[in-house]
Amino acid sequence: MPTYDAVLNAPMCRLGACFTGERADPSGFPARRRPRLDTAGRAHAPAGSRMDAYWHNPAHSFDVLFVPSGTPFQLRVWHALMAIPPGHPTTYGTLAKRLGTAARAVGQACGANPLPILIPCHRVVAASGLGGFHAFGIGRAAGGKNLAAGT
Repeated sequence: MPTYDAVLNAPMCRLGACFTGERADPSGFPARRRPRLDTAGRAHAPAGSRMDAYWHNPAHSFDVLFVPSGTPFQLRVWHALMAIPPGHPTTYGTLAKRLGTAARAVGQACGANPLPILIPCHRVVAASGLGGFHAFGIGRAAGGKNLAAGT
């Protein structure tokens, strides 16, 4: 079990965040109910609070530095995800058409998203329902993806 610098109480799960200085590093969904919090991580509380503010205001503008690492295709999809405004979800197929690729490829890039708050993959849903958010193993709590309408 990894140790996190900040643990954010998102509506559908507890999200672990790691930082290198002020830069957000890939985060994850802690598997345990009480993920380990690095006591030295108290220095990262302000950055964690800025990220946590998103859940209270989906239009919150982040000033957290992050540099995602992925393939050129993943980076292209993630850049497109960041352009989707809060409250205006789209489908995998619509985003794929805009990028000139397949919906499944967009879904795979969303599934590989290392920074799920900063790169809002939850704003992309399946045409027939929830979509791939179940990949994170958070079960029915994934219903929070319906927040895409407001986030």
